[in-house]
This record gives sequence, C-alpha cells and structure tokens, in this order.
Amino acid sequence: MKNYEIAKIRNISLLGHRGSGKTTLMEALLYISKTIDKMGTIEDGNTVSDYDKEEIRRVFSINTSVIPIEYGDGKYNFLDTPGYFDFVGEVESAVRVSGSSVIVLDATSGVEVGAEKAWRILEEKKQPRIIYLNKMDKGYINYEKLLYELKEKFGKKIAPFCIPIGEKEEFKGFVNVIEMKSRIFNGVECEDRPIPDFMDVSEVRNLLMEAVAETDEELMEKYFNGEEFTTEEIKRGLHKGVVNGDVVPVIVGSAVQGIGIHTLFKIINDYMPLPNEMFNGERIGKNLEGEEVVRKVDREEPFSAIVFKTLVDPFIGKITLFKVNSGVLKKDMEVFNINKNKKEKISQIFFLRGNKQEEALEIAAGDIGATTKLQYTQTGDTLCDKDNPIQYPAINFPAPCFYSGVEPAEKADDEKLSTCLQRMMEEDPTFKVYRNHETKQLLIGGLGEKHLYIIICKIKNKFGVHAVLTDPIVSYRETIKGQASVQGKHKKQSGGAGQYGDVFIKFEHSEKEFEFIDDIHGGVVPKSFIPAVEKGLLEAKEKGTLAGYPVINFKATLYDGSYHPVDSNEISFKQAAILAFRKGMEEAKPVLLEPVLSMQITIPEVYLGDVMGDMNKRRGRILGMEHNSYGEHVLNVEVPQVEVLKYALDLRAMTQGRGEFSFEFARYEEVPEVLAQKIIASRKKD
Repeated sequence: MKNYEIAKIRNISLLGHRGSGKTTLMEALLYISKTIDKMGTIEDGNTVSDYDKEEIRRVFSINTSVIPIEYGDGKYNFLDTPGYFDFVGEVESAVRVSGSSVIVLDATSGVEVGAEKAWRILEEKKQPRIIYLNKMDKGYINYEKLLYELKEKFGKKIAPFCIPIGEKEEFKGFVNVIEMKSRIFNGVECEDRPIPDFMDVSEVRNLLMEAVAETDEELMEKYFNGEEFTTEEIKRGLHKGVVNGDVVPVIVGSAVQGIGIHTLFKIINDYMPLPNEMFNGERIGKNLEGEEVVRKVDREEPFSAIVFKTLVDPFIGKITLFKVNSGVLKKDMEVFNINKNKKEKISQIFFLRGNKQEEALEIAAGDIGATTKLQYTQTGDTLCDKDNPIQYPAINFPAPCFYSGVEPAEKADDEKLSTCLQRMMEEDPTFKVYRNHETKQLLIGGLGEKHLYIIICKIKNKFGVHAVLTDPIVSYRETIKGQASVQGKHKKQSGGAGQYGDVFIKFEHSEKEFEFIDDIHGGVVPKSFIPAVEKGLLEAKEKGTLAGYPVINFKATLYDGSYHPVDSNEISFKQAAILAFRKGMEEAKPVLLEPVLSMQITIPEVYLGDVMGDMNKRRGRILGMEHNSYGEHVLNVEVPQVEVLKYALDLRAMTQGRGEFSFEFARYEEVPEVLAQKIIASRKKD
C-alpha cells in the first residue's frame, strides 16, 4: 500500500444500530473498489472486518475493524464499529480518530436507537456525517415518511442527496439530485442514466440549492438573483455546509446489491473533511509542564500520534493501533510515551485490514497504522517526539455499569485467570477487574451482561482458560442503635505464667466509623496495655455478632478494669476487649446495614412513568429531576445496591436501549427488619 498525501486521505467510521448492515456495506465497499474478488457474508463468517471467533459464532460485530481501501486516487480508512450497546467504547475510540462518519440505517426499520446514539456521539464531537439508508430493496419503504422521521429526530440539517427509484424488489437505483442524473442497477453493476420522465426532483433540488446559498454571502446573492450555481459552486457550498455540520447528506442504496456504493465513495471524497481540515487543521494538547501545545496536521511537524485501540494476540503479543496527528512515523524510530514518561522502540509498522497486516516504511500525518510489542503503551496514550512532547486529551470511554463475579472452572487456573483478565483490560478500556478484599470475590465490570460473557469466551478462545460468571456478593455492614456497658474478662491458668485481662467498655452509636476513648483513671488498666485493648476492638469489629459482617459507626469507651501484676500482658487485654465487644454488640441493639447508591438515570420522557414506578419497587428514593440539552429527564435517585445489581439489563429493556445511568456509593443505611432477618438467616445457613 503506497503512501498518500493528506489531501487524498479520508478517515470514516461506520456507525448504526445492530443489524443495519454496516459490515455488509463494508464488504460492498471492498468489492466495488476491487479490493476483494467476492463479497463475504456475516452468515458465512467470511467478511473482512468480522474475523474474531466470537464475531463469527455470534454473527455480529464486537470489535472495531480498520479497513483501508484504495479507490480512485485516494485512500479511505474505514472503521467498522459494533452496533450493540455493550460495545459503545469501540464507537468512542473510532470516532475519536475518524474525521467523519456514515450512519447506516435499515430503511425497513426507520430510525432505531443505535442510530440515535451514534448521532448524539457525533454531535458531541462536532463530526460531519452521512446517512446511508440501506436495504431499500427490502419490504415497503415510504421514503417521504422516513425523511420526515429523520428531520423530526435530527433537525432541518437533514438533506436528501438521492431519491429512490422503485420499491421492494423493484428498487433499481436512485436519482442523484446534486449531479441531476440517475444511477440504475442493471443486474451486474450500477450505471449512469438520465432521470426518468415520471420523476420530478425540482423541489428537493431547490432545497439543496438553498442550503448551498446559505454557506456564502456571494452565493446567497446569486441565489436571490435567480442565477444558476456552477457545479464547482455547488460542490464548494455543500462541502462547507457538511464540514460545518449544517448539512447532513442522506443517500439510499442496497449494500447487498452494491447500489449506492460508488456514490457513497464520491460523497465522502467531495464533501467529507480532509484530515487537516477540521479545527483549523490543528490538534491541541499539553506539554510536560501542563502548558497548551498546538500541532498542525502536517508531515513537516514533529511526530505525534494518539493510540485508539489495542489488540491482544496470544501469539503475536500486543498490537497497538494509532492515528498519526503530525509528522511521520518510520520503522525503527524511538518515540516517547508522554502518559507513561517512557521511551518506546518502534520495531515495525504496518497497515491493518481486518486481521491482515501490510508492512509500511512510514505512516504520515492523517493516516492510521499499527505496530507491535510496545512495552508500556495503552489505549488513549499519546506517542510523540521526545524533544517536542505533547499529550492529547484521553479518549472518553464509558464507565462500567454492570458487574459480575468471576471464578475459574478449575481451581488450578486461579492465577492464570487473573493474568488473562489483566490482558483483556489492556484490550478493552471499558472492562475493569478488581478484587473485593472483604468478600474475597473477584469482580469484573463492563457495559452489560453480553459484554462480560464475551470477555469470558475470548479468554477461553485465546488462552484456553475456562471461567464462569457468578452473582456479585453485596458487602453489608452492622452497627448499633443503642448503648451498653459491659465487662470483658479473660483469665487463663495452665501452669506457669497465666493470662489475665479485665476491661469495662461502654459501646454506643457514633457518626464516625470507629471511635476509641481512653477514660481510665487511677491506673486500673496500665497505659502499656491500653493499645492492646484498641487492637482487640479493631480486630473484633471485622466480624459482627448479627451475621458476621464488619461493624461500623460505633464508639467504645474504656472506663474501668483490673490487672494482675504477673499474669497480665498485651494478649490478655486484647482477648478481654474481644469478649467485651461481642457482649456489647449483642446488648446495644445491633442492626444490619446495606450499601446505598447514588444514581443518575437519563431517559426520554415517554419512559418516565415506567422507570419511576420500577424504582419505587426497588426501594429507591427519587430526590429530584432535571432536563439535559436533549430534552431528556435526568433522575437523581438513591437506591440499595442489592436492588440494582442487574439494572443495566432492566433499564435497557424498559427503555428499548435509550436509558442510561451512572452510579457511585453514597452511604450505608439500615435494612428493613423483614429483609434483614432473611439476610441474616441466609448468612448463618451459608
């Protein structure tokens, strides 16, 4: 693959709802460009972009694949992203390095939630986009109604560049309103033909010309004077409108039949931004001192690149995918990872197409490439020239919202599983692993149940380790509501030196997690033994008397005791304190506490009643409600953790995938008596 100047490169993400046909469209782009001889299908498991074992087995994408295509005199780096919500992190990283996107819609299904989410991500990034209405040859499609739905969802910037000719199996092509000609599928390929006599596209054409006029004062004046725009003026005006986000082209086609593919290439080339066009052709970061630094997207600038994806291969090792923002990366160069403050040696560089590598001598600004065996580098890191350091903002990955326990099927694989999970974290920044030191349970977190299950399957496929998912264990606590003054006396005589420790301790509730007060007078307990009393209480509070959970929010006041001049020692007073603790907890009205989460739930208004009603059933408290910039409701809620362990699945089901939530630990609260008795009984049974 040859090197291309910046003006000839386009970086494009393919986004959309699952099943909309993104991967099939990718195959059509590869086939029409003569990159492949025959289109693969997801059903046969032979597509270029879905090469992972789990993708082939499940017949849907789970990873972003980089697919460079040489077409005409340019290079198009496509990033084929998954449509399932569990893998939205893949979308975030792809959009970060693409200058534009194609939102693929299944025309038979209309605007689905995956398209809405893709649109929102692009709006936040201010990224130009095209809408490709796929499957125009399937079922009855009311094109005007579909356009109306698009404008209702996304606003007036929606601009039809194409009008379909025919419906269902009679769909044969479309009118290109920009070029005022039709593209007809002749059974083998699409060819240019005159616009059919029965079609009047003047109204749509006029709307587009109005959009052209609004991009430039001179063009506006020409439009009002009734003058025709030249082809170059139309192209320039629409390019400006698309790049500024004022115009979103809508085209139609059928990826399976290859309809609309040449037109898609042409619209990307003519109207999507060059790699050095957006944001004045500059990328902003910070140097080692935290000062703002600007790099122009130019091969003459010092080298810098952002790492947007990491692949873990059990044989090759770690594959690092990056986009060069400035300068040139060459084989055997030494680069600086500013995030880790480490140097990295680039042994080889290559272009990836799916899982196929094509060696490169250099990769210049605006292009996407890969390398292997970097020691320190992770997704989101910036690689740069050591003498001209720059750190780009991190990629904004969503935090895990679904947690599960995990354990090896074979106990002997315990350590190996931990290593494999760490490798998976390198590959997927939305996946987290940690051990709950209280419950000793190994927990993994992700964006949904499917996400975690696929991680487990990947570990088995790549490393041969079989693991199983388990329910998370809730970390309850105990406390006391009353007070009790008790004696703890430890006395032991077994020949020779004995053991003797005697303490009187008052236990009561406290707002602090643990308070120890020394209120001894007259030396009834020698000062040298008082630390042992506190140590005994600290040890004892890790296991309460109700159900064996740690005890919090109590004060222990040591106010009396006695000692033996020979038999007393630190161990004796520690044991006396433990005895006093157990007795005091039983007498001071112990209660069970549960962790309560603070949650923010974002939902469209239509689901408000269902979500609020469901939250009430979960013992949740709605503290307030706001609106975001999209007109959605944002609920501020507090709810017991045990009630929302699988809330990611439930909210998705209630809102057809449109609801989102985030959470953090708030505090511990008393468990209602009826529930507490069940938890205590279950704990004692275990």
